[in-house]
Amino acid sequence: MPITTEIRRLRQERGGMTQEALAQACGVTRQTIIALEAGRYAPSLELAFRIADALSAPLEQVFRWTPPAAAE
Repeated sequence: MPITTEIRRLRQERGGMTQEALAQACGVTRQTIIALEAGRYAPSLELAFRIADALSAPLEQVFRWTPPAAAE
């Protein structure tokens, strides 16, 4: 998947924010956060901004996109 996340690391750096707390802050389920952290799900643009806001981090610090040609 060309989108990777730093959600788990950022949650831990912010006092051990739980997946449930982040999910509630973003209006999604804990399962969504689990899937994002595992790289099984790419968020919508709106959700990506909500997660970055909840983690008080710039979007580029939370998510990274690798173009398919660069991933080879």
